[in-house]
Amino acid sequence: VQLQASGGGLAQAGGSLRLSCAASGSIIGIRSMHWYRQAPGNEREWVAAIIPNGSTDYADSVKGRFAISRDRAKTVYLQMNSLEPRDTAVYYCKIDTVYKTYWGQGTQVTVSS
Repeated sequence: VQLQASGGGLAQAGGSLRLSCAASGSIIGIRSMHWYRQAPGNEREWVAAIIPNGSTDYADSVKGRFAISRDRAKTVYLQMNSLEPRDTAVYYCKIDTVYKTYWGQGTQVTVSS
């Protein structure tokens, strides 16, 4: 099973983008679904998480601007509003299951001022 992230691109400051992460096959035993990001020269940082009951959590840097969600097909989304240049990074999705962890390939988000 592979995770395919999409939806990245170029946005102006204050704009919005919606990222998607879809699995190529069935994933069972999901414990949590996450978005991470990595800016050039920086370590990968956690952005947001959602667990099967729908509870969500966010990094302080994106709280109130980003929203994570998922659908019944186990696609995970990241709605990004009020984008800022500091949000520029490659965004990765991750799915943790009771058996293993899956990572997506990353999608570039660039925010211009």
